[in-house]
Amino acid sequence: MPNPTIEAVRALDVSELAEILRESEALGYRFLRRLVEEWQGGTNRFEGPGEALFVARVEGRLVGVCGLNRDPYASEPRVGRVRHLYVAQEWRGRGVGAALVRHVIQEARGAFDVLRLRAADGAAGFFFARLGFVPTSDIPGCTHLVELRGL
Repeated sequence: MPNPTIEAVRALDVSELAEILRESEALGYRFLRRLVEEWQGGTNRFEGPGEALFVARVEGRLVGVCGLNRDPYASEPRVGRVRHLYVAQEWRGRGVGAALVRHVIQEARGAFDVLRLRAADGAAGFFFARLGFVPTSDIPGCTHLVELRGL
């Protein structure tokens, strides 16, 4: 299997997300639709300090997406949030999601001291735990976090 190429996008071609958007909605997920709506409406284009939207491509085809924002639920500016991770079903289990998240963690260093996220279910929680995120239940809207200081 070819390795995925991870790249930051500043001008998102929403039509490129059409295939994984349809797939995600058929599986009952709404967060990619929210990503598209927020991008088109200008409410979240991942343009703040330390923020970025990343896509994974295999042989030129977009197979995954993951965003990095300042955590809108935190009062501290150095708390980041992993947003909208999605990998096309046929590419799951092949390291695409892990490559995206590792890239987000690497890019977050320097801009953020901690990354938070909310895992949609137990399988997602297990996935993030394997990548170093620690489960937490004492932060509203957050199921996992990773401290970036000292990594």
